[in-house]
Amino acid sequence: MVDETNDDDLDLASLPDDELVEQMHDDLYDGLKEEIMEGTNILLGRGWSASKVLDEALVEGMRIVGIDFRDGILFVPEVLMSANAMKGGMGILRPLLAETGAQPIGKMIIGTVKGDIHDIGKNLVGMMMEGAGFEVIDLGIDNPVEAYLEAIEKHKPDILGMSALLTTTMPYMKVVIDTLVEKGMRDDYIVLVGGAPLNEEFGEAIGADAYCRDAAVAVETAQAKMAEKRAA
Repeated sequence: MVDETNDDDLDLASLPDDELVEQMHDDLYDGLKEEIMEGTNILLGRGWSASKVLDEALVEGMRIVGIDFRDGILFVPEVLMSANAMKGGMGILRPLLAETGAQPIGKMIIGTVKGDIHDIGKNLVGMMMEGAGFEVIDLGIDNPVEAYLEAIEKHKPDILGMSALLTTTMPYMKVVIDTLVEKGMRDDYIVLVGGAPLNEEFGEAIGADAYCRDAAVAVETAQAKMAEKRAA
């Protein structure tokens, strides 16, 4: 798509709502944080509700990013830039959403398991989930089972996400799931697992609800599982 106007010369405030929203989708795709923050403020100034800006400008923009990431058109560094731009808009919207009592789609706790200090994939999943309208509590790296249990107790999530990048730390996911089973809590949560050495068979074998091969799939899976949970 050839755009005659250079982004630097583009006055976002001069665009009508529909064109501004489309421009924000492009700016998210290109990872332009300042433009996303400016566009968010313009729409709010025009009387848009925070949840409308979130859904139509940001979540929809990240949905497009997610599809192209899944299809191999965008790569991790580009998606991280998009997610960072999204964060700029979310920083403005989050306090407004809290004021209106707008409910997120669902709440997710995510963390890398004990013994594993890799976090790029986990961070990407967290950002993409937030971009899709979920509330995300990131526990960071090297989490023992106690850390997951404590976070579950404190935050009452819908989804527990675990990540591992090493074949030696993968089995620890089963320790966490088995502990939930022992405590009679397993059925209360959707458990999603991911990481380079995992596959679907492994996810099934340890009793997870789903294995997600990348961040885009994690978002789609979480949305589908939440819909099932609501329907039930």
